[in-house]
Amino acid sequence: MPMTMSQKILADHAGLESVKPGQLIEVELDAVLGNDITTPVAIKEFEKAGFDSVFDQEKINIVLDHFVPNKDIKAAQQSATCRKFANTYNIKNFFDVGKMGIEHALLPEQGIVTAGDCIIGADSHTCTYGALGAFSTGVGSTDMAAGMATGKAWFKVPSAIKVELSGTLPERVSGKDVILDLIGKIGVDGALYQSLEFMGEGVKSLTMDDRLCICNMAIEAGAKNGIFPVDQVTFDYLEGRSQRAWKIYEADEDASYTQTIHIDLSTLEPTVAYPHLPENTHLAKEGKDIRIDQVVIGSCTNGRLEDMEAAYKILKGKQIKEGVRAIIIPATMEIYKECIKRGYTEAFIDAGCVVSTPTCGPCLGGYMGILAEKERCISTTNRNFVGRMGHTSSEVYLASPYTAAASALTGYICDPREVY
Repeated sequence: MPMTMSQKILADHAGLESVKPGQLIEVELDAVLGNDITTPVAIKEFEKAGFDSVFDQEKINIVLDHFVPNKDIKAAQQSATCRKFANTYNIKNFFDVGKMGIEHALLPEQGIVTAGDCIIGADSHTCTYGALGAFSTGVGSTDMAAGMATGKAWFKVPSAIKVELSGTLPERVSGKDVILDLIGKIGVDGALYQSLEFMGEGVKSLTMDDRLCICNMAIEAGAKNGIFPVDQVTFDYLEGRSQRAWKIYEADEDASYTQTIHIDLSTLEPTVAYPHLPENTHLAKEGKDIRIDQVVIGSCTNGRLEDMEAAYKILKGKQIKEGVRAIIIPATMEIYKECIKRGYTEAFIDAGCVVSTPTCGPCLGGYMGILAEKERCISTTNRNFVGRMGHTSSEVYLASPYTAAASALTGYICDPREVY
């Protein structure tokens, strides 16, 4: 039976020759992930179920990133719960203050996840790792608990949407603009419980950071996962980084898709998602009448080195607009250090920005940039729901690092091609 790339990974991990959409299967997991918010809930369920061992100390990953360094007593207690569990069960991939990072940037960077993996994480943006050619998806904390104990998970096999990419991205247009354009076309439920499978000659022009960003936001279209084919860009990223041998899966030429969406990358422009849904997309050049109070550049979506470089190119030698607060958050300690080495950090500070240690922070309304009543923020994060970053009357606009940095200079939503 012809299968898509995701279906082939699932079939192999279920020990089956083939699977079909809607089929219920049990799969063997290569990685289980949790953070400081979801892991304590999973630990409670783990203990309630009477488990007293984990399936593999090296395949469980606990990353303290959402409220870390701890913002209050509750956050501190959650982190303490994770530390105790990690010590009790000798979890190898436990990332605490000083060596942590935002989970979906950290795991690829460290080579913990790789091509061909089947991964679950108690965080909805676990779909990020599809950029490496893995099947990865978010689950609830109860599923995480079962995964930690058994190394297995149940799935309903998803159908798939083919996203055919052609052309190359213009200057100052990035992967964030690609995924915002796609979500704007199909809506936040346009790929509900389906795989978004990216292919076509345009794929080779996208960097790994572009691909990680695109797959990260697959969930914002309702998708079960997003996935890219394994090509030379993937090999170059994994070589010398991946902790394990990888496996390549390719979709059958006659695989079935519910629809095909064509995107010519060369036609895309800087795009912004207005409140209060990622599907509410507009071109950045249309936002000159929208004044902003805050800019956030970072998160599991756009806190990688290329994102920092994009912001640097815009901000170097300039000053952010008076009255605008700009917060820049490198996604991992390695990226943080590289920003210092390259002079990005000094340039950000000189421009009037604040630079933070890695944290999810303001993305989910945690800390490090909460919005007051009726304030507006343009952010490189992934969600702009009501009250997402603070007061319920505040507004979050989603954009690329290029667009966010340019907007910091002008004080309004700005097309980054207008700032040099």
